[in-house]
Amino acid sequence: MSTSVSSDPTLQETVERALSLSQADGCVVIATESSSANLRWANNTLTTNGVMLTRSLTVVSTIAGKTGTSAGVVSRSAVSVDEIDAVVRASEAAARDNDAAEDAQPLIDGTAAPDWDEPPAQTSIQVFDTFAPALGDAFAKARDSGHRHYGYVEHDVSTVYLGTSTGLRLRHVQPTGFVTMTAKTPDLSGSAWVGQATRDFTDVDPLALAAELDRRMQWSERKLELAPGRYETLLPPTAVADLLIYAYWTMSARDAHDGQTVYSKPGGGTRVGERLSPVDLALYSDPAYPGLQCAPFVVAHSSSSAQSVFDNGLALDRTHWIRDGELTALATTRHSAELTGLAVTPFVDNLVLDVPEPQGSIDDLVARTDRGLLLTCLWYIREVDPQTLLLTGLTRDGVYLVEKGEVVGQVNNFRFNESPVDLLRRFSEAGATSRAFSREWGDYFPRVAAPALRVPDFNMSTVSQAS
Repeated sequence: MSTSVSSDPTLQETVERALSLSQADGCVVIATESSSANLRWANNTLTTNGVMLTRSLTVVSTIAGKTGTSAGVVSRSAVSVDEIDAVVRASEAAARDNDAAEDAQPLIDGTAAPDWDEPPAQTSIQVFDTFAPALGDAFAKARDSGHRHYGYVEHDVSTVYLGTSTGLRLRHVQPTGFVTMTAKTPDLSGSAWVGQATRDFTDVDPLALAAELDRRMQWSERKLELAPGRYETLLPPTAVADLLIYAYWTMSARDAHDGQTVYSKPGGGTRVGERLSPVDLALYSDPAYPGLQCAPFVVAHSSSSAQSVFDNGLALDRTHWIRDGELTALATTRHSAELTGLAVTPFVDNLVLDVPEPQGSIDDLVARTDRGLLLTCLWYIREVDPQTLLLTGLTRDGVYLVEKGEVVGQVNNFRFNESPVDLLRRFSEAGATSRAFSREWGDYFPRVAAPALRVPDFNMSTVSQAS
């Protein structure tokens, strides 16, 4: 549902007014405007479209006391100029009521960024001007082949303004888009899926995506049944992203230091410095990575083991989580860095896996496969054992049998049990790194680049009846 936006103050004025009203010892204000457009389709026909414009305001108040500094955080949607004072007062009241914050640090100081005075960026339904007609052509081809297409596209442009009582003024524009497309047989018994992330839809070709769906639907005309077991398995970049994102989200240095995760060192401490893969691979985040650009500073609306409201505005740079196969960093706040003795390396909103000497695309890996399984994507992923990061989940929308370099049919779905950290040790071949949209997590974390991977013994633990 769209939330109405007051036209009274600009977002910069909102930030400045909140800061001027603050009576706390310290204050951080985050004002965000999000503009979004979407299309949805079913049965080869566009069904809905929409545009939304929303605003939100977060105020962080910090108050120094005898036992330390406490913090109070209050967030509201579509705050009018007359409501700003109430949000600031509520944040201050929360700070007074809270105990001293364990993660308390001095607020980041600085000056105004050169683009601070620029207005929010916006999208519109016109972002689909090229995509929509091509989608219509894809519908016509689907009807000719007897398939039904379903799907959804969304484009969002969010502009964040972050100001502090210590003088910092930062602005960031984040465009985010994705397309998810599914083809089904008329009786809905067979399906295939493709997805893609994008910044502006100039690189999205609906006809190419539809052609890939058609190829997979042809593969599924022959049905085969396989028993559970360990199979040589080809994971396309989207399935690799499904697993990598979870491995990244659990990279809290504090949690590892407390012995709670796969990155914990037996007997205490973290596994930083330990080799996780015999391959000299790199897992890293970079706010400036082409096509995956994201905020180059911390934007934290709450504190947790992996982020701190006191770190708002802290500059971000390329961070190697794994370099040359060795775990080199975990996600830290300034507080958890002091606690663990690690460098200050906060989470960044993208993730890249590079493997040396890549061997082409997923199709190239298929061509070199004597017998194995080709996955499409994973879903319903859940954690089984945090100490090993053992995950379970289901395959979805196409598991295919490869024999002598060719896909020969579709097999039943499986439940899998695997650890993405362990897979980094066991994979035997990798393709070239490319942008990868996760089926499971792409709505929350769309900025990923990963290669296809060959795993010689992927564990398909049981047969699944899910389609």
